[in-house]
Amino acid sequence: MTTRLEEPAAGLPEEKPLPPLGSVGLLRWMWRQLTSMRTALILLFLLALASVPGSILPQRGTNPIRVDEWLAQNPASGPLLDRLGFFDVYASPWFAAVYLLLFISLIGCVLPRIAQHWRAVRLPPPPAPRRLSRLPHSREFASPREPQDVVGAAEQYLRSHRWRVRTGQADDGTPWVAAEKGHARETGNLVFHVSLLFVLAAVAIGGLLGWKGNVIVREGTGFSNTLTQYDAWGGGRFVDPDSLAPFSFTLDRFQVDFERADAQRGAPRLFEADVTFRDTPAGDPVATTIEVNEPLDVDGAKIFLVGHGYAPHVVVRDSAGEVVFDDTVVFLPQDGNFTSTGVIKVPDADPSLGFNGLFLPTASRDQIGAGVSTFPAPDDPEVLLAAFRGDMGLDSGVPQSVYTLDTSQMVKVGLESIRPGETWTLPNDSGSIEFVGLDRWASFQIAHDPGKELALLAAGAAIAGLMLSLFVRRRRVWVKALPGEAGGTLVQIAALARTEATDLTADVSAIADELGAPAAVEERSAE
Repeated sequence: MTTRLEEPAAGLPEEKPLPPLGSVGLLRWMWRQLTSMRTALILLFLLALASVPGSILPQRGTNPIRVDEWLAQNPASGPLLDRLGFFDVYASPWFAAVYLLLFISLIGCVLPRIAQHWRAVRLPPPPAPRRLSRLPHSREFASPREPQDVVGAAEQYLRSHRWRVRTGQADDGTPWVAAEKGHARETGNLVFHVSLLFVLAAVAIGGLLGWKGNVIVREGTGFSNTLTQYDAWGGGRFVDPDSLAPFSFTLDRFQVDFERADAQRGAPRLFEADVTFRDTPAGDPVATTIEVNEPLDVDGAKIFLVGHGYAPHVVVRDSAGEVVFDDTVVFLPQDGNFTSTGVIKVPDADPSLGFNGLFLPTASRDQIGAGVSTFPAPDDPEVLLAAFRGDMGLDSGVPQSVYTLDTSQMVKVGLESIRPGETWTLPNDSGSIEFVGLDRWASFQIAHDPGKELALLAAGAAIAGLMLSLFVRRRRVWVKALPGEAGGTLVQIAALARTEATDLTADVSAIADELGAPAAVEERSAE
């Protein structure tokens, strides 16, 4: 069996193979693909998708201790995710690659459109088509006025209503006026996309030059803006931690009051921190109050009040009765009623003592006898303690969280609940612990974001541009004045929308009414 190749038809030129693209052609093709709107939308979706792990998983830039805990709790998947950069998403190479590609793609999309739009704005409206009756919205009627008078009146009306107007004459001498309106639609579209570029730039500036940290401060203690004072701190690539502003503050008093009515029982009515602030170590102290949504602004940084809790004051004595620990300990709330957990470490005792604690502001017992808090205020405080003695692993060289106790090499001493003023004498001559009273603590987030003002302005401009692109209609109208068959003038009006589903009936009717169209004549719209 043989196969015959079809011969080209007679008279048709023979097809020639396309020349190879070459390196320049390949680069040009790649640039066109990158700067297409479809690619920009895909990259925008990928950027949103890449941000998901940063909001779900703990990040080293904000909470390195939580990252270490997550890795310890997930020995199988944790190391793999860590190698892929899922615990430092916004500083990972793959996130930066998507971010930069989106930035370049938007620039490549927007700049040519700006140039094209600028040329379109400067061009006059196009001349009137030969047959206006074929346009989607048209109308014609007889007028006793002269053709030039009709065109002049139409021109005056259109200019007074902010149309871009052009007048002229057809080849047969018929005068016409052309008008155009709605270039602000494309302007708004471009403003929206340019604003997105500025938002991306603002985020980049904030990521490179900004920093933020979290710190818990107990009543009566202070904070200095140095790296070692933070519980968690994260800074941009170009931030020098040694150049932080040298301000400090002391938490004098934390005030909180809770709603006791049944409808909103437990909701905070008052939530504020009274602090004494210094902008420099030698500066004069200034008393001020930090409230929710009312941060303290210091040298470009803002101090936000983000949380609060209780710090029970305990005194621990060894077997000889010597005080080996006398301080308040931060307990972290676990629910809306401020049932809180905390750890007390006493390495100076002999042997070392450790306590896992559960603090109940308003203590009660549930059906199975477990301790619960029924109200967030300290109406009936109680601390439930589990005591351990032995090696806490503090000398191993591995950093530990102050909120966890390693009991793998410790022996459990016992369980007890104590209230303010009570003392628990530990079994086996291990010492004692006294619950002296309560202090409060407040958590603050201190942040410096040099790109936030630019991001705010860009977001406002983006909203304004989006409103223009959604609500402004791009359209053109034409008016012709032809000599009538029985004298007078035949007036033809037509309109054309540059976007679909745009009704131009009102525009055509308004011009016709201005030119004296009879009320009985109805507009004719093409199906």
